[in-house]
Amino acid sequence: MLKEYLTVAEVAGPLLLVEKVEGVKYEELVEIELSEGDIRLGKVLEVAGDTALVQLFEGSTGVNIYKSRVRFLGKGIEIGLSPDILGRVFDGLGRPIDGGARIIPDKRLDINGNPINPFARSYPSEFIQTGISTIDGLNTLVRGQKLPIFSGAGMSHSRMATQIARQAKVRGSDEKFAVVFAAMGITFEEYDFFRKDFENTGAIERAVLFVNLADDPAVERIATPRMALTAAEYLAFDLNMHVLVILTDMTNYCEALREVSAARKEIPGRRGYPGYLYTDLSTIYERAGRIKGKSGSITQIPILTMPEDDKTHPIPDLTGYITEGQLILGRGLHQKGLYPPLDVLPCLSRLRDKGIGEGKTREDHAGLSNQLFAAYAWGKESEELAVILGEAALSPTDKIFLKFAEAFEKEFVNQDYYEDRSIEDTLNLGWKLISMLPKNELKRVSQEQINKYMSKYIENNQAVE
Repeated sequence: MLKEYLTVAEVAGPLLLVEKVEGVKYEELVEIELSEGDIRLGKVLEVAGDTALVQLFEGSTGVNIYKSRVRFLGKGIEIGLSPDILGRVFDGLGRPIDGGARIIPDKRLDINGNPINPFARSYPSEFIQTGISTIDGLNTLVRGQKLPIFSGAGMSHSRMATQIARQAKVRGSDEKFAVVFAAMGITFEEYDFFRKDFENTGAIERAVLFVNLADDPAVERIATPRMALTAAEYLAFDLNMHVLVILTDMTNYCEALREVSAARKEIPGRRGYPGYLYTDLSTIYERAGRIKGKSGSITQIPILTMPEDDKTHPIPDLTGYITEGQLILGRGLHQKGLYPPLDVLPCLSRLRDKGIGEGKTREDHAGLSNQLFAAYAWGKESEELAVILGEAALSPTDKIFLKFAEAFEKEFVNQDYYEDRSIEDTLNLGWKLISMLPKNELKRVSQEQINKYMSKYIENNQAVE
């Protein structure tokens, strides 16, 4: 029989102070029974002597400090898991919201899992094809990697997230692939878009969705990504599946963390975020990877909106330190009507070279990628010069690279929302574009590769000499 306490001393925002408690542990799950009989859940944030600070998941409205009963359940927050979670939609605390039956669990796991032991990690080395050229060709996603997307308010990161979830696959593998999609603080309109897209395209059959809406309790957002990652760990390391975890929007998660920190009267760090923001984010991001001796894996794509498109804001700044690169959506490309508006030049995948090459993608991938990047950078510099000095001030070579940059954005960066390009299609398109350039400027691809892959485009291009 669980001991009940009628010793609630104070309520402050989403926090509850309970006195004269015994044997209470950090992160322990708590039930609060209101005077009307309603049950609310919370967890222990802090224990000092015989006083416990409890964080409520569903808000403190209606809590009567004299009549509310508090029970400490002796365990952390858990989620029930079985293969039946595939194809289902849950709220931020793991309760079904799709009208389906409750999950009969094969096992229950605490959502506060641990980061993978570095010694047990297997190095990421397998290419994941997303069907998006700017990712596959230039900023390749590798199985077991964590590669965030930095976006801005009003940009098409939601569409991009669903496209990746729908199209992502491990080539040349018969192993099962699953997507765990966690949405935090999104509007109902966004949720409706995600749900309908998954259902209409059939992607829901291999996906698990965890959804925390904007009008749901903010503190529930802190549990949502951990629910998703615990489900992903079960699918990856118990059922041996390749799992892609998409977390959107991590900015809303961090705002919830700041709200709870302020309620606890903690000393704020940069821009009011708690000083432990880096540590907290790392407990989420470092749950991605591969484990030696296990065929399953977790690949992670966190998505965050940068306030005022500021890359130096604490959330993208700290995320960049923890993860292996970043994909940045450009406001300028978005305003041109290009989709996906991936700004190639500041993007980076630190594990790209580990997942490409002969036997993985194609032997020309690395050289072609470097050549495309260098040529586009030259073209953008020429564009800036043309704005300042006028196009007449450009050299003939500068004009060629300027034309290349325009074609690169229209043909390589831009693609249809339902267009799933294979890596061969992406690489062939890259060769077609660099055939616009003078041969003496192709310094990052070998002559053998030029003869093999570009010769069919040269005869139709007068720019190559």
